[in-house]
Amino acid sequence: MRIAVGLEYLGSAYAGWQRQDGLRTVQGEVEDALSRVADHPVLTRCAGRTDAGVHATGQVLHFDSMAVRSARSWLLGANRHLPQDISLQWVCPVADGFHARYAAMTRSYRYLILNAPVRSSLWTGRACLWHTPLDAARMHAALQVLVGRHDFSAFRAAECQSVSTERVLESVTVTRRGPLVVLDVTANAFLHHMMRNIAGAALAVGEGSQPADWIGDLLAARDRTIAGITAPAAGLYFCHVRYPAGAGLPVGAGPGQSAIMDALLPPER
Repeated sequence: MRIAVGLEYLGSAYAGWQRQDGLRTVQGEVEDALSRVADHPVLTRCAGRTDAGVHATGQVLHFDSMAVRSARSWLLGANRHLPQDISLQWVCPVADGFHARYAAMTRSYRYLILNAPVRSSLWTGRACLWHTPLDAARMHAALQVLVGRHDFSAFRAAECQSVSTERVLESVTVTRRGPLVVLDVTANAFLHHMMRNIAGAALAVGEGSQPADWIGDLLAARDRTIAGITAPAAGLYFCHVRYPAGAGLPVGAGPGQSAIMDALLPPER
């Protein structure tokens, strides 16, 4: 039987999603917990691998098991064996052909920037601290050039192994929530570090060190060496994966951003 799982986690204590020998990873913790419930080794496949320090409010994975367990038993049993910073949110059986990665239509990420003169204990490790005042409206306008099908070579990591650098970016928004600047991006898929590199370029435009049309110049140049910084991992959240309506995932497996995260943010202004 194939089973799909919705998952959230704080990535600060982990060396990323993917299991690695000798390192503590999210995948390692999740597979160990599920294996204890199944009474056999469990291997998972996720919608998108996250780097060290990156968080998730809407990660989706699947695994196969012949163990007879109810969805509630999988959910509560796995959570019992997981650390407090990783939590299954829902579990449901799906068709054998469902694949958390390959069936995904879009993925959504959120990047949080604490735009403040001093650090915050509450947001340490959960948002990128940026001291220079940022113009969120300017950032939003400048990033609209990225919407559509483009070659995102200028926004991928040097070690990115993707064969194609073309992606379809559906939407990008930048809003200010009190001291927090919130960057939301939805695309069919993301290159390695693509979201963090977009955030880095947006920061340069927002603080005024680069003109608004610089983003378009980077996109056209397709050259990562002339682009901006890679923004820190701490501010990045994998928020949502959209699947075809017939995938059989539970109602409430969305929406695009975590309702809990939205509740923590100050009102938009």
